Amino acid sequence: MSEQVSAGRAANRMPFYKYRHFEPVELPDRQWPSKIITQAPRWCSVDLRDGNQALIDPMNVEEKLRMWDLLLEVGFAEVEVGFPAASQPDFDFIRRIIDEGRIPDGVTIQILCQAREELIERSVEALRGAPSVIFHLYNSTSELQRRVVFGMDRQGIIDLAVRGTRLVKAGLEGLDSKVTFEYSPESFTGTELDFAVEISAAVADTWGATAESPIIINLPSTVEMSTPNVYADQIEWFCRNFPGRERIVVSLHTHNDRGTGVAATELGLMAGAERVEGTLFGNGERTGNCDIVTMAMNLFSQGVDPQLDFTEMPRIRRTVEEINKLPVHERHPYAGDLVFTAFSGSHQDAIKKGMARVDRNRWEVPYLPIDPEDVGSSYKEAVRVNSQSGKGGVGFILEEHHGISLPRDMLVEFSGIVQKLTESLDREVKSDEILDSFIAEYVVDSGPYRLVDYDLLTGRADDQRIVARVVVSEQQVTIDGEGSGPIEAFVNGLVATLNEPLNIVDYHEHALDTGKDAQAICLVAIDNQDGGRCFGAGLSRNTITASLMAIISAMNRRWRVA
Repeated sequence: MSEQVSAGRAANRMPFYKYRHFEPVELPDRQWPSKIITQAPRWCSVDLRDGNQALIDPMNVEEKLRMWDLLLEVGFAEVEVGFPAASQPDFDFIRRIIDEGRIPDGVTIQILCQAREELIERSVEALRGAPSVIFHLYNSTSELQRRVVFGMDRQGIIDLAVRGTRLVKAGLEGLDSKVTFEYSPESFTGTELDFAVEISAAVADTWGATAESPIIINLPSTVEMSTPNVYADQIEWFCRNFPGRERIVVSLHTHNDRGTGVAATELGLMAGAERVEGTLFGNGERTGNCDIVTMAMNLFSQGVDPQLDFTEMPRIRRTVEEINKLPVHERHPYAGDLVFTAFSGSHQDAIKKGMARVDRNRWEVPYLPIDPEDVGSSYKEAVRVNSQSGKGGVGFILEEHHGISLPRDMLVEFSGIVQKLTESLDREVKSDEILDSFIAEYVVDSGPYRLVDYDLLTGRADDQRIVARVVVSEQQVTIDGEGSGPIEAFVNGLVATLNEPLNIVDYHEHALDTGKDAQAICLVAIDNQDGGRCFGAGLSRNTITASLMAIISAMNRRWRVA
């Protein structure tokens, strides 16, 4: 039996026949595919409610306060703060932020509640004194829920929603707050579209929604059931067919069961929605909610002001991880430890070339969709070196971390040395390890040549003269040479004394550090006997000393391969 046949039979063991494809929406003149998102939606964080109920260990009041402060810092103007009638910690937290004056002007708190009189009374008790609130009512409307859970027909579900709306309206009459009503036909994605419009319109009529005082109709993909384009069709169909569209704000609340919660939200906004509910980093039940961090940063990357501030992304991520007790993945868009990191040699080379030409007023760097510094990261971390890396990565790290720009031939040579190092260690090599390897390879005084000391003197005419003591094969000799500068004088003295050819074909110098203890590094290339080049490097706080040591290093390395 061939491997191909075996693999095919293994695949056929998956019981795909249990599932049916999702029926598309009949919308041949759909408009959303040609739309562009040009402004941020109204954001509502549900970290403190939807995200909290998905945690293994739900937040205590102090953790809720910490998350609340972070959400305000990021810039949310609407925050779902909990289910006060169902949870004592939620109730206590809401009272804390109200009683301690922690709700800034312009911020609205949102609560979730079922349409039961005692729950509404408890919620009103929790909300007293809040300046602005959104009261969120929901009931499930899908065909599956009606049939399996409630045993009700359409009219029975409508009656339930309308009765609940009346109860909420009556219960909130004594609340001295600015109140906005929100209704969710839960499991909207599994609800017939005409029924979703019918029940939502009945709720809007019962509440008395107007263009001047609209309600929020939240259309959740409580379970993500289709490709995101179908969700967008559902949203556009709903917006087109809702009677009195101007009296509602259409809100999205996606989940991520198919892994496309963000895409569905983006397409839903293109289809006419105005508001988004979600969580930081997508925490939520099952596979999570819409990730508002990714959503907002996607807008940012397209030149749209997201109206949320993620300039300190690493700190935001750490705070959320500590509160939720869940890690954010290393590859999480915009926020993971490795999202701006390239190990591939071709990627590294492109990033290095892009960074050399970048205009900070118009970001265009290959493989980096945004400037890492915009979210509190460093472009220096964009390149890391392992066995998959190439000369571009090695050159980038030496240049960005240590200020050493290698000539191309030297970089090609040294990248091969680093490649062998990564393979021998069987892991990534760090920036300091690359520098140490470079120094070990190119700063060489263990051969037949070693510089002891030197004196700079005045030569004939405008020339400089150098008298240096050099050890050659364990014998100290004095060299004496003149030239237009100390390097030429040193080379001329070496040639005259040692009677061997020495021709410098390339020279570079860089500062390794700044301040009074700064070291200079000098790089030289000399002719090799085979017509190639032999490189050397010298390190010293004195540039001339570093240059002379670099020449000696190159000579030692040439002697090694002679």
